[in-house]
Amino acid sequence: MTRHAQSHADNADDDPVFGTGDVAAAYRAFHTWLGDERRLSPRTLDGYGKDLAQFLRFLSGHLGGTPTLDDLAELKAMDFRAWLARRQGEGISRATTARALSAIRTFFGWLARTGRAENSAIGSLRTPKVPRTVPKSLSEADAQQALETVGDFASEDWIGLRDRAVLYLLYGAGLRIGEAVALDVKDLPRDGALRVMGKGGKERMVPLLPQVAEAIEGYLQACPYDTSSTTPLFRGARGGRMNADAARAAMRTLRKAFGLPETASPHALRHSFATHLLGAGGDLRAIQELLGHASLSTTQRYTDVDSARLMAQYRSAHPRAAQPSLKQSGPKQPHPKKYSA
Repeated sequence: MTRHAQSHADNADDDPVFGTGDVAAAYRAFHTWLGDERRLSPRTLDGYGKDLAQFLRFLSGHLGGTPTLDDLAELKAMDFRAWLARRQGEGISRATTARALSAIRTFFGWLARTGRAENSAIGSLRTPKVPRTVPKSLSEADAQQALETVGDFASEDWIGLRDRAVLYLLYGAGLRIGEAVALDVKDLPRDGALRVMGKGGKERMVPLLPQVAEAIEGYLQACPYDTSSTTPLFRGARGGRMNADAARAAMRTLRKAFGLPETASPHALRHSFATHLLGAGGDLRAIQELLGHASLSTTQRYTDVDSARLMAQYRSAHPRAAQPSLKQSGPKQPHPKKYSA
């Protein structure tokens, strides 16, 4: 392989991310495209940027100098596998590496579509197998306790009402925490449905239970800041848009105060919304629409949660569940001999 990178090795301006080379320029253009065209959330965009930056800087060491677009086009499968091996050696989880590989594939696909570079070797890589994870949800009692008591720990009454309204949106409507804090007053329900902008800029309409709507209305009446249609729905203590970390901090306080599990987080309330709906007989397709999942397979993980819950109930309640199985009940006894008459 021709290594164009070596001639740039001593140039401090040729950092593959912040430098002046063609790869750095492509990195910045790709980042802009992700935000403007793909409309990724700030958190996802930041993750893509970090994953790609780590890969490009790995190449700088692997190739012996800052890579160029020609170098990217000439990469072999063994070069990508060297990067995967490095991450495995550093103890990085398969799930994290799978996410990073997805970002890199997207980058190389974009390079090809824009005529910058084309590489076929990346298509031969297999995504690391990621163990199927079951979403962590709260019991109905724990979820209800969180809704009823979160306001008791706030520094001001209106902040307590705000935190309560946010948690109601997560558990009562299935919103992501990022979706909830991104709401403006103009997004409030018309005819009982809330307009939500989800991942990838996809809009969905979410029906609101009366209790959720009442929690939001109670907060708005107490909020000391402007609540005209163009303003953020949820305000921070100083008047700006509420940060998602404020909701996470409120949940941490609840965990400590009531001994809730470590998995009790804002996102766990969203999981609980789906799990409890499914347990009550909710339709999987309808839950997919409410959650804003692009793929039904993502929503199907909640069937695993509900099956595990049902099995736990069976084991605790069924009269036969506590008895040992046939394999555990001792050595097999011989059949009595049969005698002919």
